[in-house]
Amino acid sequence: MTDQAPQTFERLFGPEFGHGKALNLLRLREALRQLGAPQTRLPPVLHVAGTNGKGSTIAFMRAIAEAAGLKVHAFTKPHLFALNERFLVAGEIVSDQALIAAAERVGAIDYGLTHFDAQVAAALLLFSEAPADLVLLETGMGGRDDSTNVIDRPALSVITPIGFDHQDALGASLVEIANHKAGILKAGAPAILARQPDEARLVLVDCAAAVGAPLLRQGVEWDAYAYAGRLVVQTESRALDLPLPALHGAHQIDNAGLACIAMMQWREFDDSAFSAGISWARWPGRLQPLTRGPLSAPAREMGGEVWVDGGHNAHAAAALAVALTAMQRKRPLNTVAIVGMLPRKDAGAFVAALAPGINELIAVEAAHNSAQIVPLMQAAEAHGLLWDCENSIADAITYATRNGAARVLICGSFVVAAEALAAESA
Repeated sequence: MTDQAPQTFERLFGPEFGHGKALNLLRLREALRQLGAPQTRLPPVLHVAGTNGKGSTIAFMRAIAEAAGLKVHAFTKPHLFALNERFLVAGEIVSDQALIAAAERVGAIDYGLTHFDAQVAAALLLFSEAPADLVLLETGMGGRDDSTNVIDRPALSVITPIGFDHQDALGASLVEIANHKAGILKAGAPAILARQPDEARLVLVDCAAAVGAPLLRQGVEWDAYAYAGRLVVQTESRALDLPLPALHGAHQIDNAGLACIAMMQWREFDDSAFSAGISWARWPGRLQPLTRGPLSAPAREMGGEVWVDGGHNAHAAAALAVALTAMQRKRPLNTVAIVGMLPRKDAGAFVAALAPGINELIAVEAAHNSAQIVPLMQAAEAHGLLWDCENSIADAITYATRNGAARVLICGSFVVAAEALAAESA
């Protein structure tokens, strides 16, 4: 987004979630009514909720659809560099001009919307006025009270793995969090579920039965797994033999499988669309290797590796630990995590989940905020990790490679991931 964005844009789309306003879909529904109810004038909507993996799953879904020649609208979050990244209109990131125009229309009938409300309203306006074959819609937080849940008749609902995050808004237990996520389930719309912890799974099954949403559960009606260097996605009536995902990490096997089942349930696709989509899908900042730029150069020159991931909760950290352990089996290296976290996140839980995959932790600031430096170092010490803190990601990489080759993972926040990616491309 350009620096010249009008005041209306800054007011509506600035800070996330409107400074802590209580979620209230009534405000948004009234605003949408004044805008001509764009949520009722959309192509089929595939609605995606969950704690982690939403963006990657949508990236796979989009790639499969586009491989089949379809036009896709998508609304995702967070963005890495510009807010425009959240709005994909007929396969293209929305222009500044179009997004500003949508923001001004929303601002003209502002009903005390949160910033995320306004983003969703703008997305629905944009999607309702451009031809496409489907909409991929990612929740912001939760599901039941989420701004995206103004979609009353989705073609289907997808729920990625549920874990702990946003407990201040969603509740302190998996049961409470799952009840929020289950709010996107709708009567008659198939519900495609990733493998879930038992507490969350039971909630989702009960909620699906209560609203009349047919269930397709990983491990029951379908499954996905790696076999002989291939991705196998299987139902009772069909098996797909696909290339492994281009996205790294064992968790992407499940995300790719979830995407395949969702698209398979929505409509018929040839096997070639699934193969191409799984191979093509990209999603920046998700266990992404840095291989060519100046930030990673000190590590690469020592024979090491640098990876970046925006994961910022314990569930994501556990997936990263599994991925790092698998990398270690193939190529043993001292594994160092450079971690920067925002104040509202649980640094102790993140480090506890990440610890099995790393040898050392280096704490850095996130968004020029040092509040998590001490908690990160304390957590590292509690889990028997070597630890340090540095002023910048670049200094941390230099420190990590002081004794030779190292596998470096930059993680803890999408803010930190974006900073690393920007430095790598400088």
